[in-house]
Amino acid sequence: MHGKKILVTGAAGFIGSNLVESLVKDNYVVGVDNLSSGKEENIREFASSKNFKFKKIDVKDSEALRREMEGVDIVFHLSANADVRRGFEDSSVDFRENVQVTHTVLESMRVMDVKELVFSSTSAVYGNADVIPTPELYGPLRPISHYGASKLAAEAFIFSFSSNYGLRSSVFRFANVVGKKGTHGAIADFIRKLSKNKSRLEVLGDGTQMKSYIYVDDCVSGMISLHGKEEGLFNLGTRGRTTVAQIAEMTIARYAPGAEISYVGGPGGAGWIGDVKFAGLDITKAQRNGWKYETESNDAVKRAIDDAGAAR
Repeated sequence: MHGKKILVTGAAGFIGSNLVESLVKDNYVVGVDNLSSGKEENIREFASSKNFKFKKIDVKDSEALRREMEGVDIVFHLSANADVRRGFEDSSVDFRENVQVTHTVLESMRVMDVKELVFSSTSAVYGNADVIPTPELYGPLRPISHYGASKLAAEAFIFSFSSNYGLRSSVFRFANVVGKKGTHGAIADFIRKLSKNKSRLEVLGDGTQMKSYIYVDDCVSGMISLHGKEEGLFNLGTRGRTTVAQIAEMTIARYAPGAEISYVGGPGGAGWIGDVKFAGLDITKAQRNGWKYETESNDAVKRAIDDAGAAR
């Protein structure tokens, strides 16, 4: 990807800022974010680059968004509510920030004649899948969280816009993404808890929850290298999986050696209502199309734990 004008929604967020870092070297990048969860410090290193412009706007503001789409070749749409548990407390947040926002992006692209979209979806669309590793064509899709449901609805709008208006779209279903600038998830949660109490770590669920964790650099490389290929639907994850107990043990070893783990349980041993307990993605299709990840699941977690320590 070279010489393109690219708009990135959610540019100041975790994955968005890492994506900008990869794109800005060879392209002109317009980053938009309302900074509700994204951080200006995540994009500060690009502020002086002639290849980067940042605009603080809410992506639901269609007029403001369309102004920034002038002359854009590709939109990377990463703006979303990424806190799965927040959706349980407020059932409308995922609709507003994931479904409504995506429709605004799509309609703005149609009006401004922007022809290509890359979208960050999630493995949560599969729900509690009976087949693990789960392939892209698994069904029926029955998400168990409002977050997963909203991402699936957003995918549906993307595919319908592609069919109706000739949009070239690529949808990527991520495993659990970890790494530098990460702000939520088990690692961040454990570090926050250990900073308050170095003798005991409270862990939601029973510790056997097992999922694929992908380092953010591998996630970004997948989006960039696979966009536009093979009907535009790919899983991005790792072949290995990591348990919550392993994450807790690695975090304790790094931040509070000797701390005891207290498992507090949850629905069916999961962490919370809407938490998929076991997840793993079939990444055969992505690998068949030339993508290779560099960091296996356990190593991705350990690397992310070290990243968090370096940022403190």
